[in-house]
Amino acid sequence: MQLNSFFIKWRAVFVLSLILLGFVIIYVQYAKLAFAPKKTFAAKPPVVERGSIVDRNGKPLAVQTNFYHFGVTPKMIKNVAGFAVAVAPALDMNASDIASRITMNKESSFIYLKKKLTQDEYNYLSDIIKNNNFIPFCQFDKIPGRIYPENNLASQLIGYMGDDGKGLSGIEYSQQEILSPSILPGATEDIYGDNIYLTIDANLQYKLEKIAQKTIEKTQAENMMIIAADATNGEILSYISLPSANLNYFTSAKPEEIIDRPAATAYEPGSVFKIFSSASFIDAGAFATDKLFLCDGIYEQTTNLGEHFKITCLDHHGWVSAREALKYSCNDALAQMSDFINTDTFLSNVHKFGFGEKTGIELPSESRGSVKDTDDKYWSARSKPTMSIGQEISVNALQMVHAATALANNGVPLKLTVINRITDRNGTEKYVHKAEFEDRVLKSSTAQYILSCMETTAQSGTGTKANLGDISIGVKTGTAQMADPVNGGYSDTDFLSNCLAIFPVESPEVILYIVIEKAKGETYAGRIVAPVIAETADEIIDHLGLNRNNAASLEHSGTISIIENEPLTIGASLPDFTGRPKRDLIPLLDQTNYNFIIHGEGWVVSQNPLPGTPVTENMTIELILE
Repeated sequence: MQLNSFFIKWRAVFVLSLILLGFVIIYVQYAKLAFAPKKTFAAKPPVVERGSIVDRNGKPLAVQTNFYHFGVTPKMIKNVAGFAVAVAPALDMNASDIASRITMNKESSFIYLKKKLTQDEYNYLSDIIKNNNFIPFCQFDKIPGRIYPENNLASQLIGYMGDDGKGLSGIEYSQQEILSPSILPGATEDIYGDNIYLTIDANLQYKLEKIAQKTIEKTQAENMMIIAADATNGEILSYISLPSANLNYFTSAKPEEIIDRPAATAYEPGSVFKIFSSASFIDAGAFATDKLFLCDGIYEQTTNLGEHFKITCLDHHGWVSAREALKYSCNDALAQMSDFINTDTFLSNVHKFGFGEKTGIELPSESRGSVKDTDDKYWSARSKPTMSIGQEISVNALQMVHAATALANNGVPLKLTVINRITDRNGTEKYVHKAEFEDRVLKSSTAQYILSCMETTAQSGTGTKANLGDISIGVKTGTAQMADPVNGGYSDTDFLSNCLAIFPVESPEVILYIVIEKAKGETYAGRIVAPVIAETADEIIDHLGLNRNNAASLEHSGTISIIENEPLTIGASLPDFTGRPKRDLIPLLDQTNYNFIIHGEGWVVSQNPLPGTPVTENMTIELILE
């Protein structure tokens, strides 16, 4: 009995010692935790959702989406050939190419097989990976991206966003902080960029781009520009630069497809500039509008320093007034006119029109052009008369349109813009464009006189092929020899053909400017650009609903047939819900893949996300009804 008691006692002591030791360990660990510095866990960084770019009517042109980079761990893939065959259809790649890449990187811990998969491609590939138990060695990286629903449409204006979420060109670049505000230090809430409504109308843009593309093919030109602007407020209605890039494949675009020519390209405008030099002469009181100049086909001068030069004209026009000089585009008469104005006054007036300065439009990479002064090392006795006919001066297309706003508004130019308004994600307007008039550059009488001269040019001068007949239009054509970059001087084969139009003349509403560069065969602007002005102007007039003098009237029976709305369906992208009554939405509420939030009664007046936004699983769709 005593032996048993002994063993029982020591057993109890041993157990108690273990328990005590356990308490000591726990106490020590607790003390360490209690007195150790508190660990701070980094909060999840806020997410920035980039705002959309839409046309003036809300049609999506650039919308936020998600892309996926797909990668694998090669050394974990046992059956490379089987894996390659399984995923090839989803990756739209050759199975042998996939297998080769994996084998070449067999010892690597990670490689990307394909970047920027769309949501649909991700869903397809994800199912394959799950069904084949490839999950252990496959990885998707979700990255914010951009979809451009209209592909090439107005591509240089819209611009492009890079993989890092920053704009690289166009509005995407210049309005980066509005579309995607920077995350401030200490911010915890998600950030939503604002939506930018451009001034262009996507439907009109599409129609005019078709005309431009047809013209390039017909003339075999290297490139082409069209700018149509609202003459009453400076808003750009259409902005075309061809060739253009498909924004969804911007990284594979050719260099010539991404040049924003209306803003970035500077060139000699040739005879179109004569309307601005003539306006400068007349406004300065250099001579009366009825003064006559004798065109004998050549303007020739010899200075007292012995400098001799001559400017030739295409014809012998005889005695002509300023109106007739513009009508026939007479070089001789314009050069003679320049003798009646002081050089400094002339150059000052050229600058007042905005030449030699950026227009300040909301686009990057705008060129200033070039206006020489008397201190320039290349200034000579022939510079002023040569500038008067549109040579020895370089401009960009936006400057030409900006200068034309002064003619259209009785001598007061307008600031150009490509942004109609800016709204937050809920549709609340944060900015709405209003016409911004600048300082007067011409007397009202001068602007009206030049407009009437342009109308004469359309009726019976070099611009007759631009005449519309039922709506008054004023035009000025110009064909300029381009510089020869190899041999110097001017090229004998390369020409820039352009034409400026303003209509209607009596109450200007639209300014239209078209440039065709390096056409093959026929190059005279009156023959290849003026007809395009007429065709384009007709399209704009019909689109805007401008009154035509001889427009036909239609009789209506008074009976209206109402067509039932087609049922709403949701596919790969969101439809446009606006204008739909609440009853059309009811069938959608039973769907479990989306979350609908509906405010109000009546008809849909706005939606978030915007139409065209790629659909994702469990996305929230908010509709405002009134």
